Formats: sequence, structure tokens, C-alpha cells
Amino acid sequence: MEQPPDRSDSSNNLSGIIGAISDGPGVYLMKDAGGEIIYVGKAINLQKRVASYFQRQEAHGAKTALMVSRVADIETVVTASGKEALILESNLIKQHRPRFNVVLKDDKRYPSLRIDINATYPRIEIVRKTRKDGAVYFGPYSSAQAMRQTVKLINKTFPLRKCSDRTLSHRTRPCIHHQMGQCLAPCCLPVDPKAYRGIVKEVILFLKGRTPELIRRVRRHMLKASSVQEFETAAVLRDRMVALEKTLERQATVTTDFLDRDVIGISGNSDFRLLTVMTLRRGFLQGVRHFEIIHAAPEKGELVTQFLVQYYQQTHSIPVEVLVPELLEHYQLLEETLSEWRMRRVRVRYPQRGEKRRLLEMAENNSENALRERLQKATGEAAVLEALKRRLRMDRIPERIECFDNSNLAGSNPVSAMVVFVNGRPHKAGYRRYTTRTVSSPDDYASMAEVLLRRYGKLGPSDPEPDLLLVDGGKGQVNIAVAVVGKLGLAGRFAIAGIAKKDARKKEPEDKIYLPNRANPVNLGADGRLLLLLQQIRDEAHRFAVTFQRKQRARKMVKSALDGVTGVGAKRKRLLMKHFGSLKKIRAATEDELSRLPGINESLARAIKQALS
Repeated sequence: MEQPPDRSDSSNNLSGIIGAISDGPGVYLMKDAGGEIIYVGKAINLQKRVASYFQRQEAHGAKTALMVSRVADIETVVTASGKEALILESNLIKQHRPRFNVVLKDDKRYPSLRIDINATYPRIEIVRKTRKDGAVYFGPYSSAQAMRQTVKLINKTFPLRKCSDRTLSHRTRPCIHHQMGQCLAPCCLPVDPKAYRGIVKEVILFLKGRTPELIRRVRRHMLKASSVQEFETAAVLRDRMVALEKTLERQATVTTDFLDRDVIGISGNSDFRLLTVMTLRRGFLQGVRHFEIIHAAPEKGELVTQFLVQYYQQTHSIPVEVLVPELLEHYQLLEETLSEWRMRRVRVRYPQRGEKRRLLEMAENNSENALRERLQKATGEAAVLEALKRRLRMDRIPERIECFDNSNLAGSNPVSAMVVFVNGRPHKAGYRRYTTRTVSSPDDYASMAEVLLRRYGKLGPSDPEPDLLLVDGGKGQVNIAVAVVGKLGLAGRFAIAGIAKKDARKKEPEDKIYLPNRANPVNLGADGRLLLLLQQIRDEAHRFAVTFQRKQRARKMVKSALDGVTGVGAKRKRLLMKHFGSLKKIRAATEDELSRLPGINESLARAIKQALS
């Protein structure tokens, strides 16, 4: 019989390790019996900090106590200063992603705005990834819709160029934005770079939230233009000032000192915490973002410190003040690090009273409300999935559901698509599109068999097996799925079901759900949420398949229609399709609109129009 590990030997071993640890600043890495790093921490005095975990363990929280119970070895890295330890800790956390540390997800899915101030004529770009390339970044924005509204307002108010660098170098005449007064057309017209940079500075002021300061600047320029009788310029500046004043009226001011600051709120327990960042610029509330922290062991203050270092390493916008919900140990190190990154003094404060305390309470209320909403939603989704498991007689909860649908138009351009739902929500990174290779005629069963063989014949980390395989169709499609899964040796590994549309001629009340080896549809009971979830998944698969099929058909139509045009090859066909979106829109475009595309001159545009007429 296997004996449990002798903790006394482990404790003696750890005592020896702790006794040999330096009393200088550095980073410590705690490892379990398998050698895996489970926690990374920093300290001004390494020996004192590490020893504190094993003294008065009853004072620790449950998660920290669990972590300490698993420690079998400790490795340390001595640094020259506490500030170096703070940065090294963050880098090691990102490298090893220990279970008990705060590990922020990359913000790639959140868009940011980029202005390359090193360009002769900068423009605003929407990007998903920020780099240290000398450009100015704003964001990331938690709401892509709000960000696009901001860009739309900027494009209407400030006449910066809209075209890409590639288009700028090839354009021979101003575009419609210049005709509307929304672009100075530096692509074709002589534009003073100094004057253009003045507009760029105004855009940066606006994005920094300094709208009052910008309004004063525009008013000053307007009065100057008016005094020298440049009335057209003064009128443009007047319209810009009015637009900015309207924007200012919609902004909510929450402080009276008009400082740039971030306010941190925190809610939840050691198993699940929600950290909230409330962003204020020049006293105006610009946005609120929430970060989920799961299974992190550190106490509240240490958790906040680890979060802030990782958060500000990812963002290009560090404020002059950060308000935190806990008095942080060695907060001076955090101030020094943030000040060095910002190249200006940054203060970290834990206010006890007054306006700043009210801001902390506001952030904490936002965090608690968001946590409550997320838990309620998660509870509801978990209940639906649990009920679906019972009704479909599954041996596990269908956390991952994959659904397949086929699409063709009168037998032409047959394609298939797979969508993935994880915990009841679309997981778009898992979506897949298939062009059928072995089926040319409209054979739904054969198409389904081919695609299922391609999908489940190569299971791997990036394509794990589902809990539920859902096919769009009835008993026939279900039988095909069962046969393919059996052929691949995966029978019994996951559940299979089909969803068939109701037959209006038979006056069927709702769609039907079929299971293998069962003649009649499944009764999902009175809870309408079960059928609604499966319908949403099926409809999403149908939408995804039809969209793909239309794109494939449009590409072939464009290819066949333009095959005889000299000078239009595969590259220009892709360009036309990407720019206009469909053959109908290409056919409706004017010669002038066609010739604005890079590589298409007036004679080629005329030939394209003649070929499509």
C-alpha cells in the first residue's frame, strides 16, 4: 500500500533552504514535488519574507495555506534593488504562469488607436497589438463600438488623411473625403507638414481627454484667423469648436482637480476576484474595465501590486496617480517603477477620506455590480447546460459544443462550416470553414461525412474533442455522424445529436432534437432555454456556412467575369473583391472609383467596366 509523503522530511528540507536564503532583495520561486513553479513573489528581504509563509500559517488565507502545503522546494534570485525585483517578478510570472499568481490575459482582443507621430502625415489606425515603435497609442478600449464612434467623430472634426501608406503613395487625385472637407489630401496636394502636425496635436489632446484645453486652443486660432481676415479658415475652426463643445457636454466630470488617474476596485473572494480599473483623464470618466482573477493565492495587497505591474507593462497610458483599495507594502517601489516607465512622477495612494475616497468607493461599487452580473449569468448558463446534460442523457456537462452545417446554391459551390460554443457562448477562435474536396454534387450526407472525417481525424491541443457534436439535420445526419465517429475509433468519447427544423406542412410546433438509436425526437421538457440554446448554435452554424458559401461564389463569379480582361490577374481580382465586397458592387462602381485603387489606371478601369457591362 502506497504511503503518504512524509511532510516532516519536507519541512526539515525547507528549513534548511530558508536558513540559507539571502536577506537581500530579490525574487523567490516556490515549486511543488514535481518541480513545477506554483508561485513567484518578490521581497526586500528574501529570507524574512519566505520564512513568513511557514510561521503563523493560521494567519494566512485559505488559498495561501493551500499553496504553502504544496511547496517542496524554493529557488531565489537576488537582485540589486527592490525595483529590479518588482520587474523580474512580473516577467517570471508571464513566463511561467504559476497557478497561484495573478496572470493577466493579453489584451490583443481589445482594440487600440495608433498615431505614428514619426510619419510626415500621421493618421489614426485601429490596431489589436501595441508595440514600442515610437508611435502614440490610446487604449486598449473595452468597447469597440465606443472606440469606433470616437474615430468617426475625429474623422468628421479633424481633416487627417484616412488612406493607408500604400494608397497614399499611389493615389493620383484627392478622394471623396477631401471633397467633403474631412481630409487635407496630402497624397496629391501641397500640405504644410507643420500645419498638419498642429492638427495631429489637437487630435492627441482630444484622445487624452483634454477637451477643455483643446477648445481654448481652437478658439485662439479661430480669433487669430478672423483678425487677419481669413474668414474661411475661421469658419472651419468655429465648426470644430462647436463639435468639441457638444462632445464636452456629453462627458461626465467626476473630480474637481482635473488630474489623470486610475482608480482600482476589487470584489470577490480568494477563489474568484474581479479587479476593476476606472480610468479618469483630466477629471472626466473615460471608461471602466474588469479583469477576472481566478485561484490567485496572494493576499489582497500583494495581488493588487502584481496586477498593477502587469497591467501597466501592457498599456502605454500611465496616469499621474493611482488610487488603490489597500495599503500596499513597499508601495514606494511601485511608484519608482511606474515613474520610470512614464518618465514623470507617479503616485500610488490609499485615500481614507474626501473626494478620492469617494472615487475608490465608486470603483468598488462598479466591481461588485459587474461581479454580481457575471455570477448570475454564469449560474444561469450552468443550470441550462446541466439540464441539457440530463435531457440528452449525457455522461458529462456539454461545456464544449461543436455544430456542423452544409451550404450550396443549386448544387454549386458546396461548403461546410463548424461553430464552437463553450459554456453556452460562441468561441469564434474555434470556428472552422471547409470547402468540400470529394463531393461535387448536392449530396448532404456525403458532404457531412467528409467534413466530420477531416475534423475528428486530427484531434489535438488546438482542436480538442467536444462534449457534444451537433449536426444540422434529422436521423439521417445523426446516423452519418455516428458512422464517422465509429470509423475513427471515437465511439462513446462524446455525445451526438441532430437538430431538425419543424415541418410547417405537418403543423409541428417546434424544431426536433434527435439522438442515435432512437426513433422519436427528445422531449426537452418545459424549460424553453434548452431548445433556444441549441437553435442559437444551429443558426450560428447556418449563418457562418452561408456567409462562406456566398464569398466563395462571389470570388468565382468575379474570376469568370474578368478572365478576359488584360491586366487583371489573381492579385487585382482579390483587390477588387476585398474593396467592393461583391460582383454587384464592382459592376455598379464608376470608372473613377475603380481607378482610385492602387494598380488600376483609367484605361484598365474602362476595360473592367466594359467586361462587366
